[in-house]
Amino acid sequence: MGPMSLWEALLLGVVEGLTEFLPVSSTGHLTLLFHLLGLPIQEDPFLKTFLIAIQLGAILAILLLYGRRFAVDRALWLRIGAAFLPTAAMGFLLYPLIKGKILGNDGIVVFFLFSVGLVLLLADRLAERARYGDVLELPLAQVALIGLFQGLAALFPGTSRSGATILGGLLLGLRRKAAAEFSFLLALPTMLAAVGYDLLKSAPAVPEGGWNLLGMGFLAALVTALLTVRWMLSFVERHGFRPFAYYRMALALVYAYFFLR
Repeated sequence: MGPMSLWEALLLGVVEGLTEFLPVSSTGHLTLLFHLLGLPIQEDPFLKTFLIAIQLGAILAILLLYGRRFAVDRALWLRIGAAFLPTAAMGFLLYPLIKGKILGNDGIVVFFLFSVGLVLLLADRLAERARYGDVLELPLAQVALIGLFQGLAALFPGTSRSGATILGGLLLGLRRKAAAEFSFLLALPTMLAAVGYDLLKSAPAVPEGGWNLLGMGFLAALVTALLTVRWMLSFVERHGFRPFAYYRMALALVYAYFFLR
């Protein structure tokens, strides 16, 4: 048997699918859940393989939802490339320098959960006067700035990749739905690169009975992400990002209670 039960694999997959594309920090949620379930994520190679599996489920959801647009919209490729390159450069150049200083620092997770929530609250007000209804209307230089926001999220745990890209889009004048949708699209190369790096760094470890757990987590993340992405686009048009901002700040307090006592 693997280090978790099927229901735990299901729960973790659902949490990944729910939080990966919302501006609430999927890493923060999964870390908290691993802690509550008593699963040793840092020590167990299989759990790291499991994380890759559920991330692949979330990636497939974006391919299923936006594959047609990726196939026909060459101008979109240019925008995604312009945003992805700064992210990759920041990760390559800066991540090795600060890895040991910030990763695993629970105080930093709490700080960025709360502070990004606060800035997101302010940026959502700016969206009421947003000029751009599609990322294709943004100049490439501004699209690259969204990539810088994403790069910062990769460096500082608790920031949230989707939260940072949505925040960048809002601050640069994208309307709420456009900011959310570009965050989804930019997730594809970014998450594929991260998963590829993890696979190169350490070979997948699957004990006896582990494939059932991987399959359960993968499918749970896939189905939940499909539903979440569709729901989020309609939700933010009606309610904006303020509910997510308040939720982040509340989660920071919960996280602090469990990890900073």
